[in-house]
Parts: sequence; C-alpha cells; structure tokens
Amino acid sequence: MAGYRRQLYRDDAVVLRVQKLGESDRIITLLTRRHGRLRAVARGVRRTTSKFGARLEPFGHVDLQLAGDPKGNHGSSLHTVSQVEGIDLYGKRFLGDYSRYTAASAIAETAERLTPVEREPSLRLFQLTLGALRALAEGSHATTLVLDAYLLRGMTLAGWAPALIACAVCGTPGRHRAFSVPAGGAVCPDCRPPGAAHPAPATIDLMSALTSGDWGIADATETGVRRECSGLVAAHLQWHLERALRSLPLVDRGAPATGPVPPPGGVGTGADGASSGRTE
Repeated sequence: MAGYRRQLYRDDAVVLRVQKLGESDRIITLLTRRHGRLRAVARGVRRTTSKFGARLEPFGHVDLQLAGDPKGNHGSSLHTVSQVEGIDLYGKRFLGDYSRYTAASAIAETAERLTPVEREPSLRLFQLTLGALRALAEGSHATTLVLDAYLLRGMTLAGWAPALIACAVCGTPGRHRAFSVPAGGAVCPDCRPPGAAHPAPATIDLMSALTSGDWGIADATETGVRRECSGLVAAHLQWHLERALRSLPLVDRGAPATGPVPPPGGVGTGADGASSGRTE
C-alpha cells in the first residue's frame, strides 16, 4: 500500500528459533504474549558489535519493540526488531546440559507446530511454554517430566488430550488397561482395537498427574514408568500433528548422551538429515 508507514509496537515473547539471513542478519521466530507466533528480522545481530544479538538466542524471554503491522493487514509478513531487552535468558542456564537443551528444543518446536497461523493470539500456550522453559532452567523437576507435562497440556489446549479416565470410544468411565493412539487414548475391552498397547496402570496415572499438575505423584514415579509414558505421549502428539517432531528422538530419556551438545539455536541433525533449531 503506497504511503504505508510501519507502526511500532511492543510485546514480550519467547524466542523459538533463529535462522541466518544474509551475512549479518537473522530471522527470529517468536511466540509473543499478545500477537501469537510471528517472525521478525533482527538486522546486524551476527556482527560482533551488535548491541542485542546475545539476547535473541533460543529459549529466552525477551521484551521487544517491533516494526510492522501486528494484524498483518499491510506490508511484509516479516517484522523488524528495533529494540530488545532480556527478561530471562533461560537458554544460557542449560547451554551445556544435553538433556535440558534437547528438551527445550522439543518444547520450542512443539510450540511452533501448535501455532500454524501467524499473528493468532495464543496466550495460554505462551504462558505454558514460558513456564516449561522456566522449569527446565530451575531444574525443579526431572527433564522428561517437564517435557511430557508440556506436551500433554499443549495437546489439551489444541483439543487433542488423550482420554485417560474414560474410554476414548464409548465414554465408559473407569481405569482401562488398553491404550490406542488412533482411538484417542485409553479404551475399554469392548472398544479395544487390534494392536492397542497395554501400559502399566502407573503409566496412565503418571499421564493424568502430568496433565493436572500433580507433581507429588509425578516426581515419585520410577524410570521405567516415565519412559513408557514418554513413548505414549510422543506417539499421541505426532499422530495428531501428522508429522514427526525432529527434536524428540534427540531427547535424553535417561541413557548417556551419544554426542556433543548441539550448537546454540538448534538441536543438530535429525534422522532424515534435516537440521532443526537455528539454521546456519
């Protein structure tokens, strides 16, 4: 539109991903408090003289001044970062911790996938993402529990919560032993499809505790139960996303890490050879 001037506005955001643009710029993918997910150009941030390049790293909580149309009615879909202040740069707290770093990468990728439409406000997902990254930074709970709690609650916001206390097919209440991802969760004997899993009762209890935030139960669970829970949660999420998350296979589920910590901004290379996080 001729004569349109880009307006300035402020918001706080979580940095989800960064990508190279040209020789000195980056494209920053942000999940903002009031404007949903958006992408913005940060000019000159890769130069050593940049005043705010270090503040625009993945997993940080930042306060920004952006130039562009927050509703997306005019001009480019890419906004421009004109000012940024760090509120809490969580990524710096676990940069050398493989387990927490890869879990944070999976959280950031999930947040991006759960916001397919740019500039569509999603306050609850923003708060959930911010809280999960804060919990990872503080180390208040086991890394895999924080990640699985985030994935379960994120699916609840998206309308994909697995059925845990009633049959996913007929709605019969009770503790059901079978779990079917295509069916939508726990299923009773009459509705159980071929190939349904039979997790331990403690695994279903853990999924319920993580969904409701009962950390007393969650923290007391054993490693085997947590691993079984993680498998069901990942399968359920990726069934609804209709595509695998590249970050999840890299998350440390208790075994020693097999490689170095990925570079800042990404989690290295997935099984398909595609890089995730920062694209350098």
